[in-house]
Amino acid sequence: MAEKKTNIANKVKGLVKDAVEECGCTLWDVEFVKEGAEHNLIIYIDKPGGVSLTDCEMVNDAVEPIIDEADPIEESYCLEISSPGIERELKTPEQIKAFEGSKAVIKLFAAENGKKTYTGTLCRYDTEKDTVEIEEENGTRTEFARKGCAQIKTVFDF
Repeated sequence: MAEKKTNIANKVKGLVKDAVEECGCTLWDVEFVKEGAEHNLIIYIDKPGGVSLTDCEMVNDAVEPIIDEADPIEESYCLEISSPGIERELKTPEQIKAFEGSKAVIKLFAAENGKKTYTGTLCRYDTEKDTVEIEEENGTRTEFARKGCAQIKTVFDF
């Protein structure tokens, strides 16, 4: 079922990317999730300076007819347009590169050096090796294969 949801999300990404960009926003991510009995199609958008309610409404009005016409989802669902938030998951190489130098947390599938969670500054993403390097507050730098990372997420100190 997870693969089906991923396929739906990827199909919708391809359908709506241009329309989102025409609205002056960037397509951050698309998720198709089940919450309780409901299915939600969530389209995350971003833009410099942040996303407003007006941006979400404009993108909704632009993408809804495209999705309805293509009809990629069999079950009924709720369409949601949202900002990825100030603390956001970094899933693609482009997203990781864009947040180099930012505070982040990396959660691993399997422990390395006795721990599964590393917090610090996202130093760099090496596209050739597909690795992410983080510098913890104590100055220790550690490099991880991206495929070993369960989650890479930005952290914002309030």
